[in-house]
Amino acid sequence: MDRVRGKIALVTGGASGIGRGIALALAREGATVIITDVSEARGRDVVGELNAAGSNAGAGPAAFHKHDVSSEQDWERVIAEIRTAHGRLDVLVNNAGIFIAGYLTDYDLADWKKMFGVNVEGVFLGIKHGLPLMRVHGGGSLINISSTTAHTYTPALAAYAASKAAVAHLTRCIAKDCGEKKDGIRVNSILPGVIDTPVWGGLQPGKPGRTAYDQPKPDLDAFCQALPLGRAGTPDDIADGVVFLASDESRYITGIELAIDGGSLLK
Repeated sequence: MDRVRGKIALVTGGASGIGRGIALALAREGATVIITDVSEARGRDVVGELNAAGSNAGAGPAAFHKHDVSSEQDWERVIAEIRTAHGRLDVLVNNAGIFIAGYLTDYDLADWKKMFGVNVEGVFLGIKHGLPLMRVHGGGSLINISSTTAHTYTPALAAYAASKAAVAHLTRCIAKDCGEKKDGIRVNSILPGVIDTPVWGGLQPGKPGRTAYDQPKPDLDAFCQALPLGRAGTPDDIADGVVFLASDESRYITGIELAIDGGSLLK
């Protein structure tokens, strides 16, 4: 406990899956957590969980804001509300993302734009509007959730992989920018591998380029047997990495890609 006590943290896409796990871990370690998501009902439920998780760790009251990360107007509103409520932002986790598989020759342009709008433009807007508030207090930790697909070559996941590769490279560029400005902000990315969340269920046979690709749904357990650690990861595995990068334990770390993947990149 207390690894991020007193810090103000914003987690996008915090209403479910990896984002919920990240938010809960930060609250348990003492951070005051603000989550955003497009799902208002789930988001407000998670706020209750966050308050319970942080009650013994000195965390302030959690908050939820409905938020489409691809909307600049929404980002301006969310950051303004955090500025009014807290006056600063210490940790920003750009986690919100969507997954639409499909071979590029069958891919809908609308799906490409939608996925890049959330996965890439959402991160860009978070950086654009979050960094100035982080600089007010003299620094902080910016953490972008990329993916191991940024370094692998699966044809049916090409569009998703391209979006996550953009996030990984953008992270390194911004880390250098913050370093040159000496603004005290560390910028890192986390690359999850196969994580057991509802997203895995999106790999269904069906229309290529929208929700699926034209192969049978892979069996999670069978797929993970080929990994060096032999299992899928959990949201808690990613959350532990986020807490480390958000805490002062990582004070001399910036510009890295932290793969939390059971060794999948060794294949």
